[in-house]
This record gives sequence, structure tokens and C-alpha cells, in this order.
Amino acid sequence: MASYHLSVKTIKRSAGRSATAAAAYRSASVIACDREGRMHDYTAKRGVEACFILAPKDAPDWALDRAALWNAAEARETRSNSVTAREWELALPSELSDAARIEIARAFAAQLVERYGVAADVAIHAPHREGDQRNHHAHILTTTRVLSAEGLTDKTRILDAASTGGPEIEAMRGYWAELQNHALELAGQEERVDHRSLEVQREIALSMGDTVKAEELDREPELKLGPAANAIERRAQLAAEAEGRDYEPLTQRGARVHAVRQAKAMFAEMRGRLELARDAWAEAREEGQGHVSAGLAALRAVAGRQAKELDPYEIKERLAMIAGREQAEEHDHAPGQASRDIRGRLADVLGKARAEDQEREKARQKEREQELDEECRRQRERHRDLGWEL
Repeated sequence: MASYHLSVKTIKRSAGRSATAAAAYRSASVIACDREGRMHDYTAKRGVEACFILAPKDAPDWALDRAALWNAAEARETRSNSVTAREWELALPSELSDAARIEIARAFAAQLVERYGVAADVAIHAPHREGDQRNHHAHILTTTRVLSAEGLTDKTRILDAASTGGPEIEAMRGYWAELQNHALELAGQEERVDHRSLEVQREIALSMGDTVKAEELDREPELKLGPAANAIERRAQLAAEAEGRDYEPLTQRGARVHAVRQAKAMFAEMRGRLELARDAWAEAREEGQGHVSAGLAALRAVAGRQAKELDPYEIKERLAMIAGREQAEEHDHAPGQASRDIRGRLADVLGKARAEDQEREKARQKEREQELDEECRRQRERHRDLGWEL
């Protein structure tokens, strides 16, 4: 399932970091830092699938040399608390091929170069062998100064200033979502990503009358596990698969992430069934079938779906299991913070569904009675025409 992630960080000297070390690590290369007098050698690092540098057209030739570029960035800053590089971290869709992931990362880096006049050092990383195998991602280091024929010149203040930095990053977040969705569409994938907050997405769904989508979005954002927790949960998943049992998270963060993913999968299943039934009903109506016949066609379409079939009781049990996760583990949430908890929302949804089912059944019964009355009336008319009046 494609998920959206874009974060922007800075490489600060005050935190004991350097642009040369960051570039060497992300590219699994070796860079001698002139300012520090140190050799940063990360050639033993594994998992770097591709790395390349993009620079403005009028940039000097040395800008395409990783060691020269980042030594120049370090030399250009003189303060002890200087920011020497900016890092853009991107999640890449696992549904795409390696070539497609590299292509969209390159396109995003090219936009950074064009928009801000900086150099961009791109490193494409594969998932860690003990982590989530869908975690393809890219690190893009950009200079904090404009790169021209004269070298590194003015600071990119538009990204530094509070009044303009936020809107600029939000614009780039939107551009990254567009790149991914276009690539997913070209690859024939139905998955899409959205860079907007869950709250904004939910409000839009409600305004469009899509209550199922709104309920799906009424949740916490998915947490980032981190390397240590990710490794623990990965081992637990492998052990569960080997032993033929259900996976149970071992960490608090793992439990919260697992619960969110289960809820997302359940809503996706429900939405898929709903859309399948809706399409079958509409097609039957277009063919001239009555409401009852169209409804039966919709039910047959859902029943014939190749995915795993769940009866209503199993669906309720799975939803209750997701809703019943121990909320006491979430220490960072105060009691009563949300207007309704997950259990209450799911109860409302199931209650509304039962009421709607009852109303639909009443309507179908009434329609069957009307059709029967109509058939009797037609029979009487035929008998009367033949002189068989009863």
C-alpha cells in the first residue's frame, strides 16, 4: 500500500555534523573533509542502489564531483553554527520498478535545482534487510546557497525564512505527490498518495458526501517505527510466518502502527466491495433491470469476488479487535482528547449500516409487493381481453 512521506532536515555544525560526512554516508563513498581534516569512509555500507548529482546549467564542472562540492559547501560557511546542507528525505513507492523510482527521484531533484538554483546530491536506498521490505527511499542533499558559474553565492533565504519556508516546502510536498501518482498511474497501479493532512482529507471527503472515506481518515497518522523497533517487528513477523501463526507486535510503536495498518486494510476492503456492488447495480439498471434484480446482481458481484470473503460477523470481530487495542499504551494522549474514540466511531458505523440494511430490506419488500400487484393486474387484463373474466 503506497504511503506518503517527505521530510526536510538541516545539516548543522552546532549538532556536530558536516555536509561531507552526510554525503559520504548516503552515497556509500569516501570523502576527505578539508575543514575537519578527517576521512569519511562509508564504502562498506550496503543498500545504495543509485547516486548522482544534479546542478544548474551554468555551474562549474567541479560541482559534479561529490567531494569537491561538499568541501566547497563547508568552506563557504564560516560560523560555528552554520547550516551547510539541507536534506530532503522521500519515501519511494514499492509498487514501482527500480528504474521508475530512480526516475521520479531524479525529477524531484531536478525541480529543486530549477526552483532554488542549488546543487542536489541524490542517493537511492533499498530497504534494510531486517526492516520493512517496502521501505524504498531517497536522500537528497542540497546546498544552502545558490550555485552559479562563480560558485556558491547567496543563501536560499526563501527556504530559511519562517514566512516563506513553510509554503515553499508545502508546494514541494504537493509536487512530490503528483510525481508519485503519475508514475503509479503509468505503472497500472490503483494506489495513490496524498500529501495533505488527514484532517484536511477528511473534511474534503465529508464535503463530497463520502462518509466511508471520512471514517477511514478519522485516525492518527501512521508513526515511523525507527530502525531498532523496525528490526524487532520484522523479526517477529518472520517468526510468525515460519510458525504459521498471526503476527503480534512486540513494541508499543509496533502495536500502534499495526493497528493503523489493519484499519486501513479493512476500510480498503469495505470500499472495494462497495464500489464493486455499486458498479454492478448501475450496469444492471442501465440494462433495464428493476431495483430488486439490480440489487441481486450487486450481491452476486460481491459474492463472486476473488479476494478473501468475510461474513458480517467476522468483519465486526476484526473491527472490534482493531478498536480494542490498549489505549493505555499511548501515553502521549490525554483522556478525552478526541471527541470520539475508535470503538465509538466503529459502533456508530456498524449501527448506521444495520439501520440502512433494514431500510433497504423494507424497500425491497415493498417493491416486490408492488411488482406482484402489477403482475396480478396484467394477468386480470389479459383474462378480461380473452373473455375469461373471473
